[in-house]
Parts: sequence; structure tokens; C-alpha cells
Amino acid sequence: MKQNTKKADKAHHLLFNSIAPIYGLFFNRQKRKFTEVIERVKPKLDLSSFTNILDVGCGTGALCSVLKEIGLEVTGIEPAEKMLAIAREKTKGQSITLMQANVLEGLPFEKNAFDISIASYVAHGLAPEERKRLYKEMGRVTKEYVVIYDYNQRRSALTSFVEWAEGGDYFRFIKGAEKEMKGCVNELKACFSEVRVVNVDVRAAWYICTPLEEKRS
Repeated sequence: MKQNTKKADKAHHLLFNSIAPIYGLFFNRQKRKFTEVIERVKPKLDLSSFTNILDVGCGTGALCSVLKEIGLEVTGIEPAEKMLAIAREKTKGQSITLMQANVLEGLPFEKNAFDISIASYVAHGLAPEERKRLYKEMGRVTKEYVVIYDYNQRRSALTSFVEWAEGGDYFRFIKGAEKEMKGCVNELKACFSEVRVVNVDVRAAWYICTPLEEKRS
């Protein structure tokens, strides 16, 4: 099983390194989209009210850039070095901390290091056990809220085809994302005390997860 996981990780790494230049072309478009979504969700969760944030799987840095513009201290982590290289170029001059790291291997941060953390379109591409590691690690390093920004259950034919081609776990994820997060258990303890779902777009949601009180103390 571990060997299969390593092979899958390597395949994903190669895939995202190969498509990094294409993602870079959509940087400004992504920024506009992220800005719209953050403004739309503000009545439910105002990100600008926090001090620092971790962007897990930051890609080419579009979300990091927007988060910096609304006044947050931003740290972005990304395992694909070519994605990270584009992120460094695109966010040059914004004083954003960008690091090569893989959440599945453990995050290089202390407990409660960040007020809030976010993973944008990361979870659906992972296997169930990998998602549990994602939730666990994000919960460990986060004081207030873990935001999983990803697909909801409203599928489109194009998205279904693209996600099938990428070979992730999209179809299983969208069937029970909220239930999966609520049921996430690590060392016989729940990963989160509460999960709220806020639909931020036709086919996307913010799954706003509250780490357990004991993890925040």
C-alpha cells in the first residue's frame, strides 16, 4: 500500500511540474476568481480579521497573492518545484513566504503556528487516507479554522472528464466530503469539532472546519 502511495505521489508530482507553465498563464484570472470568492464568503468568514494564514498546495501563488493583498501574513507550501518557481516570480515583491513541502509527509511548522489555513482544490485529488493526513496536519498547525476549498456535489460533464483524466479521487470526494471531514479520526480523536459548508460558487464550496479545542490550547 505504501509503495502504491509513493508511486501515486511521484505521478502527481510529475503531472503538476509538467502543467505548471499552463497554470502560470491563468495567474491573473485565478486572482480575480479568488478575490470574488473571498469577498462573497466574507459574511460567513472574514479572512482579513486574522493575522496569518497557510496556503497548502499553493500552486503558482495566485491565492497567496490575494491573501497578502487583504493584509495577511502569508505562507504557501507546494511540493512541485516548477509550480513554486512560478509562484516566486509571480509574487515577487509581496513578502510572501514560499516553501517546498508536502503536507502528506508532515508540515514543517509547530502546533497552532497559523490562525487559519486553506487548501484550494487539493483534497479531491487525494486518496481517502491521504485526505485524512491533510486534515490532521492542517488541524495540527491551525488555531482557528481549516478551510478546504473544493468541489461540492454539483458535477459538470467537463469537470468530471478532466478529473477522471487526472486520476484523482474526485468522484468519491464529492459524494461525501462533509461526512468525511466530520468523521475524520486521528489517534481515536476527531480531527475537527465542527464542519460548516458554504457554497461559494455553482460547483464549489468552502468546508470550514474547526480544530478541536484541545488542539488549540
